[in-house]
Amino acid sequence: MVSSGLEQATIVTSTIGASARERLPRRLIKAPSGLEGEGFPVKRAFAGVPMSELDPFVHMDEMGEVEYGPGEPKGTPWHPHRGFETVTYLMEGQFVHQDSIGGGGSLGQGDTQWMTAGAGILHIERPPEELVVQGGLFHGLQLWVNLPSRQKWVEPRYQDIGHRNVAVGTSPYRDVRLRVIAGGLGTDLRGPGVTYTPINMVHATLHPGARLSLDWPAAFNLLVYVMEGTVQFGSTRVDAQASQLAVFGEGDFFELVNPGVGDAEVVLLGGQPIGEPVAHYGPFVMNTRAELEQAIADFQAGRMGQIPVTHL
Repeated sequence: MVSSGLEQATIVTSTIGASARERLPRRLIKAPSGLEGEGFPVKRAFAGVPMSELDPFVHMDEMGEVEYGPGEPKGTPWHPHRGFETVTYLMEGQFVHQDSIGGGGSLGQGDTQWMTAGAGILHIERPPEELVVQGGLFHGLQLWVNLPSRQKWVEPRYQDIGHRNVAVGTSPYRDVRLRVIAGGLGTDLRGPGVTYTPINMVHATLHPGARLSLDWPAAFNLLVYVMEGTVQFGSTRVDAQASQLAVFGEGDFFELVNPGVGDAEVVLLGGQPIGEPVAHYGPFVMNTRAELEQAIADFQAGRMGQIPVTHL
């Protein structure tokens, strides 16, 4: 997992008042396993959850955790996207990104690449040659964030968010570590990710016995996905294990407790719902079926970019 040092960590305190409403889980889903790209294993974190409860998020895969042998690492071939943003967050291993607008780079432990597909883009993600040759541990997340209809046609862009750039926070007892990739916690902790739709994306590590109490914007939904260990939800006795997603109801704050003997690793997601129709087919996320058909036609006609000559 990502390094657990506490360099320059902001102390995150809650401002929960007596009249504040606790958010509680209303749905707990086990992520089914699948294969993506050229055949690397994933867990489909949002499978079975109504799109209205995910909004503004569309899809999330936990990639791995897998220990590859020599010659086994796999990636994705060149493929298109339109109408949303892809966020790849790496916790172990390495991945290389390249796209048709010149964006890209190498992702290592704790790094994030944030690609806004907008009007259309081609990209590829693959393990570097040294990982293919030697094998090794690989673990990450890929999240899809929807774009409102008025912004589905923006110019594509790429953000390279290195692990040293994320905002780092800790609880008053220093038994919880928070890495804010996008959005913010409290008034002092703001992540570097630039988003079209207001969202929070946070990787939290809870040490054994830790309790995390966080204010959460009332206008945001709240999704908690457990990657490792066990967490208990606030005043409930409900436990979530690795590969489970909790969908929370409304409220002002939430609490997580780690009742286990090892660290619990979770990703906290929330955003302001867009509230528009979603038409989703393969790598395209639009508002209508007609827009999906246009996206397919534009891709086939080469209007979403070309594979760079340097790659060919």
